[in-house]
Amino acid sequence: MTWGNHSVMMQFVFLAYPSCPELRVLSFLGVSMAYALIITGNVLIVVSIQAEARLHVPMYYFLGSLSGVEIFYTAVVVPHILANTLQSEKTITLLGCATQMAFFIALGSADCFVLAAMAYDRYVAICHPLQYPLIMTLTVCVRLVVASVVIGLFLSLQLVAFIFSLPFCQAQGIQHFFCDVPPVMQLVCTNSHFHELSVLVAATLAIAVPFFLIATSYTFIAATLLKMHSVAGRHRAFSTCSSHLTVVLLQYGCCAFMYLRPRSSYHPQQDPFISLVYTLGTPMLNPLIYTLRNSKMKGAIGKVLNRNCGSLRV
Repeated sequence: MTWGNHSVMMQFVFLAYPSCPELRVLSFLGVSMAYALIITGNVLIVVSIQAEARLHVPMYYFLGSLSGVEIFYTAVVVPHILANTLQSEKTITLLGCATQMAFFIALGSADCFVLAAMAYDRYVAICHPLQYPLIMTLTVCVRLVVASVVIGLFLSLQLVAFIFSLPFCQAQGIQHFFCDVPPVMQLVCTNSHFHELSVLVAATLAIAVPFFLIATSYTFIAATLLKMHSVAGRHRAFSTCSSHLTVVLLQYGCCAFMYLRPRSSYHPQQDPFISLVYTLGTPMLNPLIYTLRNSKMKGAIGKVLNRNCGSLRV
C-alpha cells in the first residue's frame, strides 16, 4: 500500500533521545512527573468547573474547554515520548507519523483558537458589560469551541496531506522526540520555495490569525480600561485578563519561534527541547496560572479535593 510516492509502512527513526541509560531513566522520570501534573491539574479544573454551579459562566466554560483540549493535546505525544525513552528502537511508520502530526497540529491549533475565544469573552465582558449576558450565551460559547476544533482539524489535515505528499530523502532520521512539522520538513528532498511558503501560510493561519484576534480584543480592552475613572474597577477588570495574557505570551512565543520561520533556520540540537516548552511546559503551567490568582477556582478545587478526601475516609 502506498501514499503518494511512499509506502505507508516506511519507518522514521527518532534521533533526539539520549543514548546514555542513566539519562534515559532521568528523562523518563522527569517527563512522567510533568505529564502527571498536566493530567492532574487540567482534570481538576474540568471537574471543579462541572461541580461548582457558580462557575457555569462563559469565562470558566472556555477555561474548562482549554483544559480539555490540552489533556488530549499532550496525550497525542507524551505517552509516545515515554515509551520511546525506554525502548531501544525509536521508530514510527509513515502512517503513524502522519496521524500523530495531524492530531498534534489540530489540537494545538484548536488551543490557539480557544485562547482567541477567551480573549473575545473578556472583550465583551469589559467593553460591553450590559450586553454580555445577551451576547455570550451558552450556545455561542459551544459554537466558538466547536469552531475552534473544526478549524484546527481542517488546517491540520490540509497541512499534513501536503507535507506527506512531498518526496522524502533516503535518510529517515528525525532530529526530534515526535513527528512535528519543522523536523519532518527537514527530510523533504525538494528546496522549492513554494513548498516552504505553503507550510508557512498554514502555520500563519493557525498561529498568527488567532493571535491577531487576541491582540485586537486586548487593544479595545486597554482603551476601555484607560477610560475607567475607578482604580479599583480598572484593577478588577485587568485581574480577569492577566492570567490569560500570561498563557498567551508563553504559548504564542514558543509556537511562533518554532513554526513562523524558514526551515533552513531549524536547529536540531536545541529546537526539540524548545518544543517541550509548549508540549509539556504550557499545559503544566496553565492550571497553576489560572488558579493561583483566581479565588473562585481555588475554592472550587479545594471543595472537590475535600469531598474526595472525605469519601476516602468513609
